[in-house]
Amino acid sequence: MPAVTEIARAVEEIAPLELKEDWDNVGALVNCGGEVSHVLVALDITDEVVNEAEAEGCQLVLAHHPVIFAPIKQIAHGDVVYRMVKKGISAVCAHTNLDAATGGVNDILAALFGLGEVQVFAGLGRVGNLPAPVPAKKLAEASAVRFRTPVRLADSGRPVTRLAVLGGSGGGLLAEALAAGADGIVTGEADHHDAIDAVHAGVSMIVAGHFASEWPVVPVLAKWLAGKYPELKVTVSRRNKDPFTTVNPKVTKG
Repeated sequence: MPAVTEIARAVEEIAPLELKEDWDNVGALVNCGGEVSHVLVALDITDEVVNEAEAEGCQLVLAHHPVIFAPIKQIAHGDVVYRMVKKGISAVCAHTNLDAATGGVNDILAALFGLGEVQVFAGLGRVGNLPAPVPAKKLAEASAVRFRTPVRLADSGRPVTRLAVLGGSGGGLLAEALAAGADGIVTGEADHHDAIDAVHAGVSMIVAGHFASEWPVVPVLAKWLAGKYPELKVTVSRRNKDPFTTVNPKVTKG
């Protein structure tokens, strides 16, 4: 059975460390040592995911988002990292290096939307041509189906022909998407002013939520790991959920 460090090195083969952003923290972030026989693959490492890993008998969680991001000044009883070490559960994380990697988060999104002549923009994102021009509302409806979640649309009123995709937080990269010729953007997060600026520039923006826009990489990562190490048991997390839920206004008849 492979050790944690061996799996971390294998992940670096598909998501090289040189692709990560300078501010990021990736790799074997929690290494409890020993061999690994069962891996849980998730987007985030939360209390629920640690509970799931323990219940499944996993020695390792492979995740997209770093379980340690800012420098740790203290660890308290009950903290996620404290619990992982106490239970002997390690963590390997691939974040912006997996966003930028060939076959990573944003290549998966480009394939999800059937983009052709795909190019890299802003170092992480992908931009390409849709098979045919699509009204922004129809593209938003299709996005909601693909991501299995409600989406928000800032509609420029123009059909979308060249689409930029960037999982996670991509709303602030409007200028880079415009420079790449995009007239539509699909991302996970964008603020009010990003949407206003996009519409003013003639670009429609579809915002699916951070979790939904990056979750598609998780089953792909699990499938790759299972193929790399046939002796490993690899499980996709069932308890890693979007922290946000949609609450619609309650309409009363008056």
